[in-house]
Amino acid sequence: MHAAFAASADSTPARPGIEERLAALIRIPTVSAERSVRGDEPFEALIALLAEFYPLLHQHLPCERIGDLGLVYRWAPAEESAADPVVLMAHYDVVPAAGQEAEWSVPPFEGRIVDGQVWGRGALDDKGALCTLLDAVENLLAEDWTPPRTVWLCLGSDEELHGATAKLIAETLRSRGVRPWLVLDEGGAVTEVPFPGVSGTYAMVGLAEKGVMSVELSADGTGGHASAPTGLTAVGRVARAVARLNRNPFDIRMPRTVVSLLAALAVHAEPAYARLWRLAAAAPWPAARLLAAAGGADGAALVRTSLAATMLSGGSSANVLPSSASAMLNIRVNVGETTAGVVARLRRVIADPKVSVRVVEADEPTPESASDNAQFALIEDCVEAGYPGVDAIPYLTTAATDGRHWHRFAPAVYRFAPLYIPQDERDGIHGRDERVAIDSLVRGERCYRALLKGLPA
Repeated sequence: MHAAFAASADSTPARPGIEERLAALIRIPTVSAERSVRGDEPFEALIALLAEFYPLLHQHLPCERIGDLGLVYRWAPAEESAADPVVLMAHYDVVPAAGQEAEWSVPPFEGRIVDGQVWGRGALDDKGALCTLLDAVENLLAEDWTPPRTVWLCLGSDEELHGATAKLIAETLRSRGVRPWLVLDEGGAVTEVPFPGVSGTYAMVGLAEKGVMSVELSADGTGGHASAPTGLTAVGRVARAVARLNRNPFDIRMPRTVVSLLAALAVHAEPAYARLWRLAAAAPWPAARLLAAAGGADGAALVRTSLAATMLSGGSSANVLPSSASAMLNIRVNVGETTAGVVARLRRVIADPKVSVRVVEADEPTPESASDNAQFALIEDCVEAGYPGVDAIPYLTTAATDGRHWHRFAPAVYRFAPLYIPQDERDGIHGRDERVAIDSLVRGERCYRALLKGLPA
């Protein structure tokens, strides 16, 4: 069931057909994890389609390739401005649907429009937001409008594979002296708040995000016939290491961003719960323990580093002792901790020198942006333009986004895509039956247009 939102006060006509444009983009399988198999052809086909769908954007905004497939558009003001620029981000790669096709109600790359929704892989993550952003720019160019300060549109091609392109884009623009006043990427959305005593729909705006790590545990063993085991096998040793980590969760820590979230919940909660949330915001340590113990997986993820063993391998036959075994851990590092500290703790808890701990990929948790500044107020205004009466609430992004690569040199980085995602459709992100309402696309375009028009000179 979709929420009923009030009509927007903005009566400016927008170009029709945003749902058809998104459906066409979905039909191009830009699966970054399959690029080594499919090659660059799907990505180049999508880039060509963007030029066809957004002719004014490609006519007026210079486009630069950074990396093989990263797209960077520069939208300059009509008059030279010394104001710091704005960076608006999206990515056009998607995760695979291989192995899930039979579970989908419609084929994942068919781009079908059914019952007022666009279905397919990428509808929410992140081609839907990409379309709303580029449609907003195209519509403003049709009005001969130009921004009061430079706007950079940065489109990544491998966000689902750790975002090396977005990192290169950020580093390249930084080397050229770009210091953004505002960076806005995906991460939050308009949705129902999963906390007791708070009903209704809100715009969840990420102020920070947890770090992300991939860590491999491995062990070697003595091969031979399984009828004469020599003790703990390599598989058993790695399994024991994973079990020890699961039995010993990371310490609780309350980020400032989560305190801001609790304070916002107190404002919007029904009276019986408002006092509880106010007390929680005033007493972060007990509140963190409560979230970890009773807040479910979402609550616990807000206040501690999470760890999940996602891959396990070892052995070649049921009756052969394994000569080696390994497990892959996906770790989301809480704000205020470090990846080096995580590695040290892994080794301490595993307590087995025969288990090797190797960091495959690591990004530190980001600093925390403010929610009481002009940038956050501008996001609030853009939400009001598309979703009248919907308030913005700060929160901590527990997933990884391309926006994290800007946090080291940009003071205000936020994660919010102006799409409505009901709670019962959240699992479509990286799951089955991913879809977005056409009304959500229309409102998202209004949000981006309002944000651009609201930029201070």
